[in-house]
Amino acid sequence: MNIVEYIVAWLSTNAGKLIWLATVIVVAIIISKLVSRGLRKLLDRSQVPSASIFINLARVLIWVLAVTIVLQPVFGINPTTLITALGVGGVAISLGMKDTIANVIGGFGLMLGKVIQPGDLVTVAGTTGVVKDITWRHTVVKARSGDEIVIPNSVLNTSSLERVTEASEGCVTVPFTLKSGTDLDAASMRMIAAVGKATAEYAADGNPPLVKFTGFSPYGVEGEIMVFAKPGIFASTIRDAAVRSLAGEEFLEQRAATGE
Repeated sequence: MNIVEYIVAWLSTNAGKLIWLATVIVVAIIISKLVSRGLRKLLDRSQVPSASIFINLARVLIWVLAVTIVLQPVFGINPTTLITALGVGGVAISLGMKDTIANVIGGFGLMLGKVIQPGDLVTVAGTTGVVKDITWRHTVVKARSGDEIVIPNSVLNTSSLERVTEASEGCVTVPFTLKSGTDLDAASMRMIAAVGKATAEYAADGNPPLVKFTGFSPYGVEGEIMVFAKPGIFASTIRDAAVRSLAGEEFLEQRAATGE
């Protein structure tokens, strides 16, 4: 018997199994897409955070069920026997995947406990940005610069997390020193007017510049001017505009910035 005859004979013998396998795969694909679409719409309308972790879990359950259905009729494997074997090796697998398991459990804890949700503005593990998504393994935080930082869920569960407002997240400070004898009120008004005009296109609406005095030095009175950047504006951009607007003011002590 040549190879072609062998293949034809094998296909004839296993035609029923192949048809059943193909049918289950097609049905699983259709159900997976329908369930994913329905879950996404349901989560968007509800108060439950719409994160991919729930959709991915539903997909996994559907495919596990599909595999269970085809094991006995197609491959001749008893599902009960396979589950028992997996149970015996489960300890070894769990030890090798402890980080992954910790991330999965951490992801569900974050979502179900509503610790953070997509759209929240947070500072965690030294990173400040908007929570873009929470997956089964990690959380994606999008920083102001546009960079996306991937943080394992297990890290989020063990690190301090701070929810911040848009104003505080976009706050940029520019330190300064006023020369001795300068009228503080008059200098404050001039700096606010100059910086406000220079940063108008970058500043957040309803958040004008603020001047705060912080102490004294051998050169004069120390302080800082606070400006608030719009979402998407780099801190360096609005800081540069503020510094340029103050350069050359006669009441500012320039040596403080250079350490002379």
